[in-house]
Amino acid sequence: MSGQRPDSDPQLDTSDAVVSESKKTASPEKRWLNRPVVGAGITSALGDFCYETTTVILPGLLAVLGIPAAVLGLIEGIADAIAAFTKIVSGYIADKLGHRKLLVLIGYGLTPVGQVLIALAVGWPLLLLGRVVSWFGKGLRGPLRDAIVIQAVSPETRGRAFGFHRAADTLGAVLGPLLGVALLGWAQGLHWGDDAGAFRLVLWLSVIPGVLAILAFLVLVPDPEFSPNPALKFFSSLRGLPSRFKHYLAAVGIFGIGDFSHTLLILAATTLLTPSLGVIQAAQVAGLLYVWRNVVQVAVSFPIGVVADRVGHLPVLVAGYVLGASTAILTALAFLFSVDSVTVLAGIFFFAGLYVAVQEALEATVTAEMVQPATLTMSYGALGTVNGVAKFVSSASVGVVWTAISPVAAFGLAAGLMAAGTLALLRVKNE
Repeated sequence: MSGQRPDSDPQLDTSDAVVSESKKTASPEKRWLNRPVVGAGITSALGDFCYETTTVILPGLLAVLGIPAAVLGLIEGIADAIAAFTKIVSGYIADKLGHRKLLVLIGYGLTPVGQVLIALAVGWPLLLLGRVVSWFGKGLRGPLRDAIVIQAVSPETRGRAFGFHRAADTLGAVLGPLLGVALLGWAQGLHWGDDAGAFRLVLWLSVIPGVLAILAFLVLVPDPEFSPNPALKFFSSLRGLPSRFKHYLAAVGIFGIGDFSHTLLILAATTLLTPSLGVIQAAQVAGLLYVWRNVVQVAVSFPIGVVADRVGHLPVLVAGYVLGASTAILTALAFLFSVDSVTVLAGIFFFAGLYVAVQEALEATVTAEMVQPATLTMSYGALGTVNGVAKFVSSASVGVVWTAISPVAAFGLAAGLMAAGTLALLRVKNE
């Protein structure tokens, strides 16, 4: 026909398709060190600078206010539980509506609000409210931020990307508490109406990096392209998750029931050192030990990701769980023998930094290997919920057993549960 275009020849169409496919094949894989990964890392560093300062200051504040370990355990446990349930709901909403960045910004915005409430507290109720507000924000942003990072890289480089992100995240957790401890020492020399005044000043100053975190995510992280899934049903989607992933969540949950908040580890160091150093200096040294834990985490997070990309993420996670159980055993032994050696306590915090680096870098990447992209954010929410509920039980039970029986019994219980979770994870590995 005279109206037929020359490029309508079937041979030409087939040739064009082959060329197009070859271009796709030849296209380079996604660079893992890209704008979303770097931007999320900087944001997380600032966010951790803000709220990890509270983590290192809170045990000392409770000590001067006369609040016992059981209350600290309950505060941390309730905050973890709130964050846990928030994670699964935020993940479902993000997958259903396709909005991720806005919810992440709101989540980061709640952290400095919580800091202000804690700074104003004179008793445990406002401390609890401030911690809950901060952890609600943490739960809101966590799964969505992780999904943005996972979407920005190829499967072959997930370990490196998450290792870098966790290293940047923990860098803020190093600098924030380090500056907080230094400021606490300086503020101690000022004239305050009570012993809590120095702690409150540090908390007020920690609001600044929290505000900067909001601005960093707004400016540096692009809004990811993600199509909404309005037909997504909450409970049916949970039931439809792969059985192996459900077994994995069970193993994570068992381990998590023993995985006590490291605020209690700081309190442990403070308690052990107080007879020889006094409460203020003991709180400072315990804070520095926590900074040391975070330095270890920064140093090993990226190498762990590289190793996991090469040998497999699940085997490395199993090794990390073994280190976690070892940390609890060593803490129980420290109380049993009344250890007041800073060097020995630094060794315990070293093991803590190692296992947390593995846990935080690889639990998310193992999840991504087991589920479909359409429910990735919701799966991250399920992972976060299991972790949060488990940590609520763990932090509350360790604090209560510490107060009612002894710290040796508390950390011994934690070690047994973490060991059971490790065995359950080994069974998942062999499925």
